Amino acid sequence: MISFELSDEQRLLEQSVREWGSREIAPHIRDADRQHRFDRERVLGGMAALGLLGISVPQEYGGAGMDYICLGLASEELEYVDTSLRVIMSVHAGLNCLSLLSWGTEDQKQRYLVPQAQGRKIAGYGLTEPGAGSDARAIQTTAAKNGDRYVLNGEKSWISLADVADSFIVIAWTDAEKKKQRDPGGLSAFIVERTFKGFSSGPMKEKWGILAGNTGWFKMDGVEVPEENLIGRAGEGFKIAMFALDQGRFTVAAGATGLIRACRDASVKYARERHAFGVEIGQHQLVKEMIAQMESDYQSARLLWLRSGWMKNNGQRNTRETGLAKWFATVASERAAGDAVQIHGANGYSDEYPVGRFYRNCKGAVIYEGTREIHKLMQADYLLGYRTDRPTRCELPAYKQEVKSQH
Repeated sequence: MISFELSDEQRLLEQSVREWGSREIAPHIRDADRQHRFDRERVLGGMAALGLLGISVPQEYGGAGMDYICLGLASEELEYVDTSLRVIMSVHAGLNCLSLLSWGTEDQKQRYLVPQAQGRKIAGYGLTEPGAGSDARAIQTTAAKNGDRYVLNGEKSWISLADVADSFIVIAWTDAEKKKQRDPGGLSAFIVERTFKGFSSGPMKEKWGILAGNTGWFKMDGVEVPEENLIGRAGEGFKIAMFALDQGRFTVAAGATGLIRACRDASVKYARERHAFGVEIGQHQLVKEMIAQMESDYQSARLLWLRSGWMKNNGQRNTRETGLAKWFATVASERAAGDAVQIHGANGYSDEYPVGRFYRNCKGAVIYEGTREIHKLMQADYLLGYRTDRPTRCELPAYKQEVKSQH
């Protein structure tokens, strides 16, 4: 049987994140956005205290041991306040922690996953480069074996938490011949620490959305990485990168769903307050149409990411379903934000109201972690039989309910 009821733990988590965001972040987010300021202590400290940074990591590795539905619920509630909060879940909890949980050695889990899940360390992910986005095989970063170490050279761009994270999962070429042939079997994945000699980073000041978050670049100039920091096996980097994107896309889908809800709620509130032609603007049919579309999109997007979360909980491959959820939710969030600005009229064009920020923020998710065009092609290829998902050596572990420790 299918149940749409949240468990007590899921409901409590949803309520806790919602209350924290409303109380601790929402009153300050407009100023942080205006000032392009990432409030590390308030944001990361609060998320760590709530257990969000290790939300779906088992307790044995320092996490909260919650299921993947909880990861989605947290992402939705965080983006309801601001996209910058959800980005942390995507990068730290999704792309990095769940990849280490599934592909990392026991030593890597103890050295990196445990402190990350506990919120003592922050983690990032480095795939995108100045000349490589959707085409991951176009990356230029190399990792040359030298004894018991790899020497990394290259630059990563559009990296969330670039100036904040303590370590990153970095994808690089380890086979020069396969690089020439664009054979993804020549890519490998590494854990690179910020403190490694030759590592440098900086912020990107050109972006016009998600201004309260930290986005930047990092360079590796002869960075020596110990062999034990190779994730998986040499040549598995592309598989690990795609696996990581499955987890990141799940959080993006859930987060975009929260943004749709934020647009809906702001629009309903404004439509009841604003009057035109002698009545509340909510009385006008075309305003009703836009609000109704937001509700339809919200409910649909939520069901899509919930299905993906259910599949994750049950240990089922969900690349196809998660990609669809990400595509639908992000495109719908862009529509919702545009309509929310329209409903607010001239006020929507001002940052005195939150919908302008929603509009600026939503666009990024239509581009990163697979553009809408990439996802369209993927869904068509599944239907046409051109694409199938083959099993990988390591899979995301199914959720196993744990007896929660008492603190």
